Amino acid sequence: MTVDLSTWTPRQRPGRTPLKGRFCTLEPLDPARHGPSQYTHHTTLDPDGVLWRHLPYGPFHTEEAYRAHLERQAVSEDPQFFAVVDAVRGEAVGVASLMRINPEHGTIEVGHICFTPLLQRTPAATEMIRLFAGHVFDDLGYRRFEWKCNNANDASKRAAERFGFQPEGVFRQHMVVKGANRDTAWFAMVDGEWPQLRAAMDGWLAPENFDAEGRQIRPLSAFKG
Repeated sequence: MTVDLSTWTPRQRPGRTPLKGRFCTLEPLDPARHGPSQYTHHTTLDPDGVLWRHLPYGPFHTEEAYRAHLERQAVSEDPQFFAVVDAVRGEAVGVASLMRINPEHGTIEVGHICFTPLLQRTPAATEMIRLFAGHVFDDLGYRRFEWKCNNANDASKRAAERFGFQPEGVFRQHMVVKGANRDTAWFAMVDGEWPQLRAAMDGWLAPENFDAEGRQIRPLSAFKG
């Protein structure tokens, strides 16, 4: 597809400002504030460290080691890390980042997604993507929002497609992670797709789509048509 980009100009980099939703707020990562609750939830709800399997770091066996890890993340400019703060609990239940930030071409990736079990498969997890994508496309005017993961991580690939990221192939023998080969699956959504995806996410996240126990009434796929 040929698109006239003769008037294209580089976009701004994302800022370190909170992104607030109904279920969660994305706050610039603060190890002192966000670390203790996450370490507790990781160690008590995932004692075997299964959730760290596909990440290049972790699990962490002491709170001091985890705090040092978060401190390295907090000062990074790219990736730029955020804590996912649950609106009801008022505490951090996950971390995610904006990374591979390329203002010149208008591309950016969501990555380093590390949810505690309290965040997995919740409305807040979907809202996290809605907040990031809205910031990327609506606030900053980027053209492309990417998601990449280990091709062996079936749960991550299912999540990407549920959110509306389109599969674009697999980079074979892309990395060596924790002493093993990583083939990387690539997904992306682009600016022309975002209005429909935004409407679908907003419809799914609306209060009327949840019953009194907080269970969804219609799945996100129904809103995407």
